[in-house]
Amino acid sequence: MASNLHDLPDSPCIGVCSTLFDEICKGCGRTATEVSNWVFLTDEEKRAVWTRIEREGTAMRFQKSRA
Repeated sequence: MASNLHDLPDSPCIGVCSTLFDEICKGCGRTATEVSNWVFLTDEEKRAVWTRIEREGTAMRFQKSRA
């Protein structure tokens, strides 16, 4: 995980959205609330989301990078 938030993409989104039907997006690993409020989150909150979705490793974002 990059320690500097600015070394990461603007958001975890990979354009495979499923937040309308699932609690957690299958593409990026964020909740619907995290997706809709992303632009309003502080850097610390964004970093916490990045850390959690990388740790969980279930989002397509991280499955593709491991293949």
